[in-house]
Amino acid sequence: MSTQNETTALKTSKELFVKMVVSNWELQNQRLNGWLAKLSDERLLEPVAEGKNRAVYLLGHLVAVNDGMIALLGLGERLYPELDEPFVKNPDRSFEEIPTVTELKEKWTNLNAVLTRYFAELDADEWFSKHNAISDEDFAREPHRNKLNILINRTNHQAYHLGQLIFLKA
Repeated sequence: MSTQNETTALKTSKELFVKMVVSNWELQNQRLNGWLAKLSDERLLEPVAEGKNRAVYLLGHLVAVNDGMIALLGLGERLYPELDEPFVKNPDRSFEEIPTVTELKEKWTNLNAVLTRYFAELDADEWFSKHNAISDEDFAREPHRNKLNILINRTNHQAYHLGQLIFLKA
């Protein structure tokens, strides 16, 4: 009887932890969406501070990095792999042509809808399984390098860049 209770308690704890992490992810998205809604497209073409990245670059960077989670978590094919070259592999202003602010906002909205759907489909045990960038051997030694840890990392990454973006006043 106690084994069944322990199993149930562990499952409940995992579900609670997953809910907390996914809720924080959603909160960061809401904050970024609110910030994007306040600024004109023209303002998003400006650097967040003297000599720093433009806001449009940071938005493209967040779309590209978050899009990478789809394949990393084994949820399907990436939606926007073409964004890696200008927004992950290269610094701001190193490309003549990048998507427009409107296009990036649309990609951001679509990506978050897709990720939300995917995240809702994963059960707690799947969140604690290995992601696609770690070998079975390494995961056996380091089980904390799981899918949920990827989401925690990406949530922190997003919060970091939102912190940069708020310097661009409405």
